[in-house]
Formats: sequence, C-alpha cells, structure tokens
Amino acid sequence: MNDKNKSLFSEFPPVTTEQWMERVTADLKGADFDKKLVWKNLSGINIQPCYNFENKITQLKNTGENSQSLVNYRSIVVATAESGNKLALKAVEEGMNGIIFQIKENVSAATLLNGIDLNEISVSFELADNAVAFTADVIKVAKGKDLKGYIDTGIISNYVTTGSFDGNQVEVAAELVKMTADYPNFKAITISGTEYLDSGANQVQEIAYTLNSLVFLIEKLTEKGIDAKAIFNNFNFKLAIGLEYFVEIGKFRAFNSLLAEVAAKYGVAEVSKTVMAKTSIWSKSITDANTNMLRATTEAMSAILGNVDGVLIDPYDKEFKEPSDFSSRIAGNITTILREESYFGKVTNPVDGSYYVEEVTSKIAEKALELFKSIEAAGGFYKAFENETIQQQIAEIRLQKLKLISQRRLPMVGVNKYPNLMETVSADLLSKGSADNPKVLTPRRASLEIEAMRRKTEELVAETNVRPIVQLASYGNLTMRKARAAFAYDFIGVSGFDVHQEESFESAAVAAEKSAKSDSHVVVICSSDQDYDETALDFIKAFRAITTSKVLLLAGAPKNLDELTEAGLDGIVNMRTDVLKTLSSIQEKVQKTLKS
Repeated sequence: MNDKNKSLFSEFPPVTTEQWMERVTADLKGADFDKKLVWKNLSGINIQPCYNFENKITQLKNTGENSQSLVNYRSIVVATAESGNKLALKAVEEGMNGIIFQIKENVSAATLLNGIDLNEISVSFELADNAVAFTADVIKVAKGKDLKGYIDTGIISNYVTTGSFDGNQVEVAAELVKMTADYPNFKAITISGTEYLDSGANQVQEIAYTLNSLVFLIEKLTEKGIDAKAIFNNFNFKLAIGLEYFVEIGKFRAFNSLLAEVAAKYGVAEVSKTVMAKTSIWSKSITDANTNMLRATTEAMSAILGNVDGVLIDPYDKEFKEPSDFSSRIAGNITTILREESYFGKVTNPVDGSYYVEEVTSKIAEKALELFKSIEAAGGFYKAFENETIQQQIAEIRLQKLKLISQRRLPMVGVNKYPNLMETVSADLLSKGSADNPKVLTPRRASLEIEAMRRKTEELVAETNVRPIVQLASYGNLTMRKARAAFAYDFIGVSGFDVHQEESFESAAVAAEKSAKSDSHVVVICSSDQDYDETALDFIKAFRAITTSKVLLLAGAPKNLDELTEAGLDGIVNMRTDVLKTLSSIQEKVQKTLKS
C-alpha cells in the first residue's frame, strides 16, 4: 500500500459496532431495533442489518470452487431414442454441456447418445425402471471415455412424494455403485432435496432432511456390503434454489460443510460427490410468467456463488405449458451468460470473506445440524417420515409462508404485488387451489391460493362476459390521495379486475355522486386521514343513497371504521390487509351483482 492510500485510510477509520449502534439507536428515536432492522428469516435465523470487521469470519471448508467446469444442464423428456438424441444434439449446439434424459420406456443407449462427445458433455439419466440394464448399455457406449453425469432412480424423491419406499431400489443402487466403479465422475446414486423446498420447507429443513435421507441410504447400502467411501463418492445431490438470494448462497455452502462432517463420522476424509441445483417450482408463477426468467436468474446466481457443480434452470413457461424452443433456449442462456459474460465462472469463491455470507452460512449450518440430530435421535429419516414428523414440520413453515404471501409481506412480483393489468390469463391455466396431502410432500407453486382466487375472476368473466371495473375515486390532499390510489391500484389488480387509473374530484360530495353513478362495480375512496375524518362518513352516506349494489372500499386505516362500516362501507385496503380474504370477499359481492 503506497503512502497516499495509507493517508486515505487514516482519514476514514473503521466504525465499531458500538459506534454504529449508538448512531442507529439515536436515528430510530425510540423505535424497536429488532422489529425495524433485524430480518427474522423463516429458517429461524436473525439477520442483522450490518456486519463489519468485528464479526468473526469462519470460512467453511469444502465449499468447492466456481470454475469453467460448471455443468449447465437441460432436461429432455425421451419419447423415443431418436427424438431424445435429436433434442440433445440441439441442446449441445446451443451451448449446453449437460443433458438430463428423462426416460420412461426402454430405449437404446447407443442411439440416444449417438454423436454426443462423452468426454465433454455430462449425460445424466432419470430412470423409472430397468436402471441396471440401461446403465450397462451406457457403460458399453462410454468405454474408453471420461463418462460424467449421474443416475437418478428417484429412490428418495419417489418415497417422499408417494409415501411408499421401494426396497428393491436399494439393491439397484448397490449394483449401480459396483457397475460404475471405473467411472469416478459418473455418480450412481442421486439424493434429491428439491421436494422439501418445493413443498414449502425452509433452507434449514431442506439441508437437514437431505442429510437424514443420506444417513438412511448409507445404512441400507452398507448392509449390502458396499464400502462407505464408495457410497459417498457415488452420491449426486439435487437441491432446489429459493428466492432468498444471500440465504440460498449460505445454504449451499452450509450443506457442503455439513456433508463433510457427516462423511468424517463414517471415516471418509475426502468426498468426491457432486451437488446439482435446480430452480424451484415453489417460486414460479403463471400470472406475469416472464418474471420467472428474473427469478431463475437470481436463483442461478445464488447456486453458482454457493459453489454447486451443476445448474438446471427450468424454462419460464414450464408451469403452464410444454416449454417452447425459445423458453428452453433462454433458460440455458442464463447460466451461460452468468458464467461467461458476468465472470461468475472465472473467479474462485468470490463470497469468501464476506462477513454477511459467512455469518448466514454458519447460522444455517448450526440450525440444520441441530434439526438433523433431532431427527436421528428420534429414530432417523424413515421413522420420521412414516410418523409424519417431517411432513408436519414442513407444513408449519409452509403455512407461515402462505400467510406472509397473503399479507403481501412476502412479495412476489406479478402474483401479490405489481400485477400485470394488461395481461389476460385463461382460467384453465390457473390453479383451483391447494390440495396438499399431509402424508406426503407435494411440490407446488406458492401462488396456488392466489391463482385460485384469480381463476374465479376469469370464470366470472367467461360466464357473464363482463370484467368487473374498479374506480379509484380520489379527492382532497394531493400527495396522500395519489399514494393511496397507487396502493389500491396495485392491491386490487391482483384480482384480475379492470382497475382504472385514479380519477380525481374536487370534493368528497362530487366524488361520491359521480362514482356512485359510474359504470364501475367497485369504488375505492382515496384521500388522506384528515379528509377521512372530515368527509368519509358523508361520502358513504351520499354514495349509498344512490346505489347499494356497488362494492365500496376505502384505502387507508380510518379511526372510525365501525361507524363507516355501519353506514355502508364494505371494507378497507392497507398495508395490513390480507389480499386473499379481501379480494375473495369483493369477488363474492360482485358476483352476486353481475348474476342478479
């Protein structure tokens, strides 16, 4: 460091945590620090607003390295060997260096892999049946080549989604380990944790239950005479990626660290496993589906910075139709752009040394280890799933998440916030609602309940040929009326109603008369608290004197709500209003009007 830089740093001495807290406490003016600034994540960790040099850095071991070796996967459904091969070659031409073949029927491995350079391209197989015979054919094709990839027989994922464990799968896994012994980069056993997060679990649960299932399989396989080291070195782990960017980075790093600890307990010092990350189903939406591309991008960034070995990004339209060539190509391009143009694949462990990421990683690891131990102490993975302990624990977190989404405290663009009001969505594409089976895990979108509410709107429009109109009737204080009109526009737009832009009136009396006589089905009063105190009651009385059929709402939190309700106000919309309950209530009232 030269003298100029030394002088610069001496002019800006580091600020201690104590000094920072003193200033923040003064700025908060008596407000609760924890409530205002500490983020309480649903994984049970409290994330502070500031980290500095005083925070202990515990860089976790075995977090891997980002490099050009990252595998960019595309999943291909194999109808026939010929069609699967054609799609795979197209994927390779478009820059993919990893193919996942979803195989339902017996196909020729030689035909399926024809023309694919197995020294360069990772090939993986999701097999419903005949895994041993098919793998034998793959090995024949790969003779003399550096075969890379994995086999996924669904040994864990099928169990947690159906509730039935196929004991024969253990025999199959043991045989696959022996068959692939000469191909260290081709993993014979895949353990999936995606079903946990996609069913509503938090990051701690996903890690812990995945490790519990790992221990369960190790015990089953060692009974078959397979060496612990051989088992660990044949594992491919598949984890989902959620939307909490930094927490997801910490999750992958924590998983690697805890996996190393578990391996050490079995006397395995170095583990040659692979970790593959897949964009989650939980975070995707049908409404404003293009935002799925943005979600997939941040998810991929989290996974790469978390040092995974491979990434699978689902096409943005996969949740509601057969992915198109365009959506598949865009999905593959996301990882390529991040790796090549954004330099994610050209640096080593870029988040090492980040006080925030290291602290989050450590906290997730601690919580996950605690949960992992509690499951093992209670009899292990199989017993915990059979007695529905795991399902119940995930259900608790899922309900908390859904409540936050309904209250818009957990924002999802295009779902519960910032809806695309120019978009029309077919009712057939939208969910009818959640039907979770408490005995198994059901991967699902977080937006199902809101989609079901939106579906009712689309069905009403189809039945009556009328899309309900919402009028934002504003008057009084310019700043507040515009702010509340903007909030109501965003809030009610989630319903799929035709929300018109704010319409300003010179007074409450004029606003009441004009809006009552308009062609709208829902009217929202938008003004300031002071204006409400002075004129809201008169507005409602005048409005109801003209019409009793329209739904009348108020944007804000008036002091005399009971009095206003008695006069004819149907409800309010504000930051604390539950979007599902409020909009469902509005739908019912509008439906009665349109059908009467």
